[in-house]
Amino acid sequence: MVIGSLLATVMPKPKNRVKVIYLTMFFSLGTENFILAFSRNPVLWCIGQVIGWLLVPVMSTSQNVIMRNSIPVELQGRVYACRNTLQFFTIPIGLLLGGLMVDEVCEPFMSVREGVWKQLFGSGKGAGAALAMFILGVAGVLMCTVFGNILNKYHYSD
Repeated sequence: MVIGSLLATVMPKPKNRVKVIYLTMFFSLGTENFILAFSRNPVLWCIGQVIGWLLVPVMSTSQNVIMRNSIPVELQGRVYACRNTLQFFTIPIGLLLGGLMVDEVCEPFMSVREGVWKQLFGSGKGAGAALAMFILGVAGVLMCTVFGNILNKYHYSD
């Protein structure tokens, strides 16, 4: 993230900040989750994490500029507090649901699968987690694609 922050500092001002947001998230969600899903090597997992988080500061910078330029100064504290509440209270919920999904859905699903499933995600412990990461990657890429196409009509520039 330090490298991503430096990158955000030296990059020229984007013409379309909304496009920067959904393209960086598309890249991050796609690369990180798919590398985690399809690799069996902890070194590759670390590389996937670095690649996945590299552009998050670039995305965050564009989001902050949009919010600071769009929200009246006297409301910014309330809006940021609301945004942070919605953003951060979901983390423990996501961890809980992710753990349940892996343990109760994906691991049992993978324990009885053979063929392509086994080739893609392996077998035994961790195969369900790999499947879950794949599902998250597909969902993230699809959401970025759909919302990116919708938001592209309403681009924000400053």
